[in-house]
Amino acid sequence: MDRTLTVRAPGRVNLIGEHTDYNAGLCLPVAIPAATTARATVLDQGPTRIASAQQDDTWSGVAADAAPGRVDGWAAYAAGVLWALEQAGYVIPPLDLALDSTVPLGAGLSSSASLEAAVAVAAVTAAGLDLDDDLRRALVEACRRAETEVAGAPTGGLDQSAVLLARDGHALLLDFADGSAEHVPVDVGAAGLQLLVVDTRVSHALTDGGYGSRRDQCEEAARRLGVGSLRESTPADVATLDDDLLRRRATHVVSENTRVEKAVHALRAGDWAELGRLFTASHLSLRDDFEVSCAELDLVVDTALQTGALGARMTGGGFGGSAIALVPAERADAVRRAVDVAFVRGGLAAPGHLDGTPSAGAAPV
Repeated sequence: MDRTLTVRAPGRVNLIGEHTDYNAGLCLPVAIPAATTARATVLDQGPTRIASAQQDDTWSGVAADAAPGRVDGWAAYAAGVLWALEQAGYVIPPLDLALDSTVPLGAGLSSSASLEAAVAVAAVTAAGLDLDDDLRRALVEACRRAETEVAGAPTGGLDQSAVLLARDGHALLLDFADGSAEHVPVDVGAAGLQLLVVDTRVSHALTDGGYGSRRDQCEEAARRLGVGSLRESTPADVATLDDDLLRRRATHVVSENTRVEKAVHALRAGDWAELGRLFTASHLSLRDDFEVSCAELDLVVDTALQTGALGARMTGGGFGGSAIALVPAERADAVRRAVDVAFVRGGLAAPGHLDGTPSAGAAPV
């Protein structure tokens, strides 16, 4: 094996199914062209060194040095993967890892999972392991542990699954009740459509408390309903909750699972108008019942719809980050321009625009 290898790990955008993963629900993400690359050189002896083109500092150490409580900042996500892999029994040689990424930080496009997957795939490839489906699933868990236990972000696993398991031209239907993953074709180009991603530049962080509080509220709603998770609840069940806040949180989760199921049916039937309607309904639910949108995300969604999008919604954990829009290809430039103008008129910093074309998961290149 060559002593130097390169890995590409994509970011992801969630077509629909938000805040459902940690409620044993359904999600439908796709990987996107923006990605983290990891250039790894196998060293004769330790320690491992990790540097990122997006960061001023570097990390150096062995896996134990990245145990929970021993590393913070960006290095917790990268070096934490080495710790999680060691905990899972993998023997990884010392590496010199150089990271670079085109996934914008804080945009809700899984920059952290992209980083983790790039490190994980580089590590196991350097160890001479075959990156088959079973190993990919094991890496999902290692990356999730790194983010949850080392970095302290209460992720449900959606991001890591999307980044590691995705296929080119497909969405990934994830069922967090049984752990299954099904690939669903998404050929927007053949339908004369584009998936636009708009980064509001409003920083999104899973460690700032908003995400965790929503998770706690969902768990409390499930407890009051006497179920293990909100996946087991119906709209009629949720209507019995006497706490308005908990009822609205649970209403979003239960209705969002239904929207994911309908979105899969719409994709398989080529019913793009229905998919667009589901996008917009999801945004309204996230805005009103789950209260994780913000003025900038609402502005993107409203502007895209007014300019010809079939549907639009915030994507990711919320509190900033990105929105997506399903747009006729001939209207794509007009939608981008309209969003830019709306932000200027609102006195906001210029948004970023990314390609949402469904792409392949993390792999050596």
